[in-house]
Amino acid sequence: MCSVITIGNFDGVHRGHQAILSAARGLAESADSARVIAMTFDPMPIAVLRPGAGPPHLASIDQRIAWLKSAGADEVIVIKPTREVLSQEAPRFIASLIEQHHAVGFVEGADFRFGNKRGGDMTLLAEMGKEQGFIVRALPRIEVPLSDTTTAPISSSLVRWLVGRGRVEDAEACLGRPYELSGEIVKGQQRGRTIGVPTANLDPQAWRGIIAPMDGVYAGRVTLNDDPAETYPAAISVGAKPTFKHDELTIEAHLIGYRADNHDVLYGRPVRFGFARWVRDQYPFPGVEALTEQLRRDIDAARALMAEHADACD
Repeated sequence: MCSVITIGNFDGVHRGHQAILSAARGLAESADSARVIAMTFDPMPIAVLRPGAGPPHLASIDQRIAWLKSAGADEVIVIKPTREVLSQEAPRFIASLIEQHHAVGFVEGADFRFGNKRGGDMTLLAEMGKEQGFIVRALPRIEVPLSDTTTAPISSSLVRWLVGRGRVEDAEACLGRPYELSGEIVKGQQRGRTIGVPTANLDPQAWRGIIAPMDGVYAGRVTLNDDPAETYPAAISVGAKPTFKHDELTIEAHLIGYRADNHDVLYGRPVRFGFARWVRDQYPFPGVEALTEQLRRDIDAARALMAEHADACD
């Protein structure tokens, strides 16, 4: 079977990536029902070429694969970027894909580069297409208006920058969905339940190598067991616990409306934390009573913000 191919890191599978997959799907359907193949790298090539220089990811490779398929890929091929792979000259790299996958077309962003020392570009790919009879389509970057009144071209780098600064609403505008961290619920210090504000703690392994939002309190949604029916609005805390002089980064959420006689039943359950709106900074309180009063205000704010968020998405 012939194929339409798109290649990239696809970190976060943002709206620009989604547009590329949509265009590839359209081309495939016009080419005798060709399949769409998305090729992605894990780890990113920069991690091989310059160890330690790569940025944190926006999602795990498993989540990236799922999003690529949801965006239109029939198959996702994960390429391990060995030095041998990265040293292929650009024409040979493309020729090998045509031979292996019977490619009839390539769809990429206009700034796509490939091959040894990133020597290939869309001009070279288009020339090869004319010579060898495959179609090449280049898509311009999508620009998005941000909350600070600027307009910026969407990129994975921009999304990382926004998430790292707590601008999760702007990150959502780029991604087309809230920024998420997923993993399992683990046992925390259980202070929340003693003051009437129990929380679900995300396993720290969940964001190893993944960028976490800037320290703060956020309004968002928590989904249990990957089941939309078990999705709750939530007040999500990211950071240390300065009131208790606890320095370790913790990500925990109070699930608004969740009722259980024993919250221990949550331990080990798969969970997704979706960040929708910024609420406040992290700072120490003079005591547990003042902290508890603020947590109640956080919950009220999160409830109201998520109701607005739901109306905006309808």
